[in-house]
Amino acid sequence: MGFFLLLFVILGLFVSVRLFLYRTTLIYRLKKWGHWIEDRIHEQQSLKVPELDENNQENMFYRKVSTYLNSLSTIEDSDNTNLISGKKPNGIVLCLDDDQMIQDTFLGARVSWTNRVEKMRETNACKKTFLLKVKMKDKRRILQSYIQHIYRASDDVESRCKELKLYMNTATLPEEHRSRGRWSSVRLSHPATIETIAMDSDLKKKVKSDLDSFLKSKQYYHRLGRVWKRSYLLYGPSGTGKSSFIAAMAKFLSYDIYEIDLSKVVDDSDLKTLLLQTTRKSLIVVEDLDRFITSNSTTVSLTGLLNFMDGVLNSCCGDEKLMVFTMNSKEKIEKIDSSILRPGRIDVHIYFPLCNFNSFKTLANNCLGLKDHKLFPQVEEIFQTGSTMSPAEMSELMISNHGSPGRALKSVITALQINGDVRFSSTPVSGKPGMRLHHNGVVTPEDSSSMTETSNVFVMNGSCSVPVVKEIQKLYGLIRMKSSKKIGPSDQFSGSMERSR
Repeated sequence: MGFFLLLFVILGLFVSVRLFLYRTTLIYRLKKWGHWIEDRIHEQQSLKVPELDENNQENMFYRKVSTYLNSLSTIEDSDNTNLISGKKPNGIVLCLDDDQMIQDTFLGARVSWTNRVEKMRETNACKKTFLLKVKMKDKRRILQSYIQHIYRASDDVESRCKELKLYMNTATLPEEHRSRGRWSSVRLSHPATIETIAMDSDLKKKVKSDLDSFLKSKQYYHRLGRVWKRSYLLYGPSGTGKSSFIAAMAKFLSYDIYEIDLSKVVDDSDLKTLLLQTTRKSLIVVEDLDRFITSNSTTVSLTGLLNFMDGVLNSCCGDEKLMVFTMNSKEKIEKIDSSILRPGRIDVHIYFPLCNFNSFKTLANNCLGLKDHKLFPQVEEIFQTGSTMSPAEMSELMISNHGSPGRALKSVITALQINGDVRFSSTPVSGKPGMRLHHNGVVTPEDSSSMTETSNVFVMNGSCSVPVVKEIQKLYGLIRMKSSKKIGPSDQFSGSMERSR
């Protein structure tokens, strides 16, 4: 008897659940049909929000609408919603699909948005537009307030969930260089921070203070009648961390990076178009500027480059930007037209030298977790002889032997000794331009302030040495040969290594 009673209760629950689901589905469908009929009865107005404005620049309101719509809970009820990996591990975010419609309610009024995507036959590019439909009777009552609501809500979402991006300019044909679609982007996932960069601690404080001051200077710049932007020059040998420092700056400011490859720029007009398509709160980066300026193969003129760095166009593409240029050789800098390096075009100069003992300790802490070791005095003694290497080379040696800190330090010592032998067997440095031999035998760059009298010049450390000509592959191979008898196959680091630039 008890069994049949239990079975009856279970069947009753099952029927109740089915009836509830049916009624819920029926109510949902009735509401949907009612909205469809209502939309046909009341006159509606369609408002477009294009991705680009009439000047082929990004329409900032389009980005705000996209952020707002993708944050709505009703997106879960829409058909063909895209699932995209988020910032958090195993995180998923929802995004509107092409030509997908989503509904929203504001102040009792119901509106709809459609993500329209139209392919252009001439250029093969896609024209993207958000289409807003609102009843005429509601438009005057809610439209202005609704737009302000979108701004506020999207700003809140962006501040909580901003995902930094790295934009790169794509190649284009001359007749197409004014069309949109010149930038492609990927997520900026570089792990570098200003704290992890092998840089003098006092210089880090100066840089962070300068960036903080820039962020708070909007009214000051506008009162002066100047565009709210600042320009940095990062110069020094390859492998000293300039590219990593750029990523660290972007993360510190929460800015996107727009990296311009001048070899893919058609002409001066194309360079202007790229600048116009950048957004505010971004770092605009041109790496190896000295190589392009001294090369005859570039299609960008000096005038075009000067206008790009500090021209009227900068005031037309949004405030709050940093421009960052990198160069490898100080000797080339001194041969470059002085108008490129003047204040206003380049506000801050930061020299990135090869390693000294302080930067070695930073790398040892980052790569090996060592704040001190019995071999540190021996490393310091070798640095005092003037031997050095780039942070990228030193990091590679430490990472390759990260399982044994002692072995890693011995590899660094061997490399420094070999490098010192190469240095002292080469041409005497006293005859090289741009270098100065101090009483302790350490070679340092000449006073960087000579480059400009009024620009800010941040030198990482006065005791750091200048580049030594050599190839890391030969050096690294020689070290491995010397240590191959002591290190077994299991000791080698397996996996890929990304060498910092």
